[in-house]
Amino acid sequence: MARAPAEKRSDKDIAAMSFEEALGELEAIVRELEEGRVTLDRAIGAYERGARLKAHCERKLAEAKAKVEKITLGPAGAEGVEPADID
Repeated sequence: MARAPAEKRSDKDIAAMSFEEALGELEAIVRELEEGRVTLDRAIGAYERGARLKAHCERKLAEAKAKVEKITLGPAGAEGVEPADID
């Protein structure tokens, strides 16, 4: 059986992933689970990793939203971007 996307990277790698990488892996996990191509144990592991990937994507989106909200506007439109304080 082919290696599942959930097993391609360790959980330590999630924090270093871009939004697009994490979303891509999450989509692959969802497809795999929907197709039923994994054993129950692997499905549970994939679901758990998927939950961590989802949380990572949500954090990345919150960071992006905060940056967009920090754009300063002036009479001529956008003047600059203030750094967001995101924990």
